[in-house]
Amino acid sequence: MSRITSVEPIVLKIPFSDGSSGVGLMPTKWTSLEIVLVKVVTDDGLVGWGEAFGYFCANAVAAAVRDMVAPVVVGQEADDPAALNLALQRRLHLHGRYGITIFAISGLDIALWDLAGKRAGVSVARLIGGRKRESVSAYASLMRYGDAALVEKFSEKAAGEGYTDIKLHEITRETIGAGRRGAGPKVRLTTDINCNWSLAETIAIMPFLQEIDLFWLEEPIFPPEDWEALKSLGRFGVAISAGENACTAVEFSRLVDAVTYPQPSVTKVGGISETIKVCNIAARAGKTVMPHSPYFGPGYWATLQLAAARSEIGLFEYLYVSADAVIDESMPRPRNSQLAIPDVPGIGCTPDPKIIERYHAG
Repeated sequence: MSRITSVEPIVLKIPFSDGSSGVGLMPTKWTSLEIVLVKVVTDDGLVGWGEAFGYFCANAVAAAVRDMVAPVVVGQEADDPAALNLALQRRLHLHGRYGITIFAISGLDIALWDLAGKRAGVSVARLIGGRKRESVSAYASLMRYGDAALVEKFSEKAAGEGYTDIKLHEITRETIGAGRRGAGPKVRLTTDINCNWSLAETIAIMPFLQEIDLFWLEEPIFPPEDWEALKSLGRFGVAISAGENACTAVEFSRLVDAVTYPQPSVTKVGGISETIKVCNIAARAGKTVMPHSPYFGPGYWATLQLAAARSEIGLFEYLYVSADAVIDESMPRPRNSQLAIPDVPGIGCTPDPKIIERYHAG
């Protein structure tokens, strides 16, 4: 039995380049990866690493980890991540069941599973059901370029690197069509609308999306939790995906019938514990899970461990950018669209102290 002695949020800001203007995908110009590391230390001397979603909200999430999560869990037993996760959800529910609160809990949960694996001397995948595979197919998740020539250029580049699945973040007929031209007819192409369309706009463009053989259409409408509207789009013959903004498995129990592909995000949904529950829900519904994972921190490794253990998971999302640094140089990268999954104790991520020092954002 081990107890938590400290919980520390660490905010990193790592610049990246992607060939775009950085405008359109996030609330303001996006040029750096804001990573909220969650470092958990136990009285047996072990250190676990987690990640809480932090893009454009890193300081708020770090404050939630420091001021809301840490005071509750320091001194608590660390051996049952799922139980502590649920206890935290109960204690903190007055702060909301969505957003910052659950992001913070997600980071802690990942760190606790990392600790559990290290304590047992096995990978997290082996703790949560065993390794079902050694690698997972990855798709290139492109940025929003908003320019047909750039979309065609980067789609062609990704296809040339061996990706057999490519996701756009384009929201116009012209740029989505450019993605298909660049990727070619054999690549499975998807696009994430990030809730930019109305239901009427989505219905109007469906024949075009069928024509270009779109693999799936991601979060087309606002609000993203309008499950009835999403379900109504199923009649057009284009697969619908959603879920990156949903928190806890409870919300996925509501959305699973509305989409073809549920998309939990391990740093947002409640960590590994809640993602396991989402996979169980998907399995009962006969659905394939396409996790949201545009990360370069422990959330990346946690998603890989889940992919190793859960056959419900289909593809791994790889954010198609060039970061100035990665927190752990052992991070596996896709090769010919395949990602090798580490089989080492914990989630497999050990942040480099030099990278933390260099990119620490306060």
